[in-house]
Amino acid sequence: MPRIDAHQHFWKPERGDYGWLTPELTTLYRTFGPADLAPLREAAHVSRTVVVQAAPTVDETRYLLDLARADESVAGVVGWVPLDDPNAPQLIDELAREPKFKGLRPMLQDLPDDNWIATAPIAPAVDAMIEHDLAFDALIFTRHVPALETFVRRYPRLRVVIDHGAKPPIHDGDGAAGFRAWADGIARLAQLSHMQCKLSGLATEAAPGWTEATLRPYVDHLLATFGAARLMWGSDWPVLNLNGDYLRWHDAAQTLLAGLSAAQRDAVFGGNAAAFYRLSPR
Repeated sequence: MPRIDAHQHFWKPERGDYGWLTPELTTLYRTFGPADLAPLREAAHVSRTVVVQAAPTVDETRYLLDLARADESVAGVVGWVPLDDPNAPQLIDELAREPKFKGLRPMLQDLPDDNWIATAPIAPAVDAMIEHDLAFDALIFTRHVPALETFVRRYPRLRVVIDHGAKPPIHDGDGAAGFRAWADGIARLAQLSHMQCKLSGLATEAAPGWTEATLRPYVDHLLATFGAARLMWGSDWPVLNLNGDYLRWHDAAQTLLAGLSAAQRDAVFGGNAAAFYRLSPR
């Protein structure tokens, strides 16, 4: 089974629509493109990737689609549209003509209203997503779980994946209470059979100096709740560079999943992403 990185980013700061990407983030504040990722992918034997939006603009989605057309290693693009805009269904119809356009992500973690996904007038846009068989990436923290659960139950035909394991509070130091709140939220969401989860972003959420032992309780809980059939590995590169690197996280994930069967590891490191995002064979 070819290995697939289910979550990575490309960006060009001078495009000017990222907002969060400022010069103070010196590690990240430069262009990252397919040529930068290629040697890392190849060293990890990752053949293809899913590139995910990093700016809440349609222009950035078009930029990513341009990159995807020019590089066979980019198997799919998860983009952005203003889901609550009356023109959203038409935008989705247009973008869905691109073969590598595979899903949308509204960046829920950055919205001022934690309940937005449950209350916003987005039904026409979601119906368009379902019509075009597009996936929905949920970028959330624990506090968003109730609203996301409401949303997912409302749309049983929509394929939804949680990004970065819902960003557990590995670094925050709120101890057992923080872990329990996150773990309970994950368990609730895992009960929804059409929902999957990305094994990504955990290194980013950890404190500097993290080890496999640091991440193991979180990985074990994701495995216990979602199972290997509904988890997909992603790098979160280049955000990962803030607190790790591509090969270190790839190796750590392999160690943490060593107890799975070969078939289960193949699923997490490629098969699940290919099926979930409806990726075309090469």
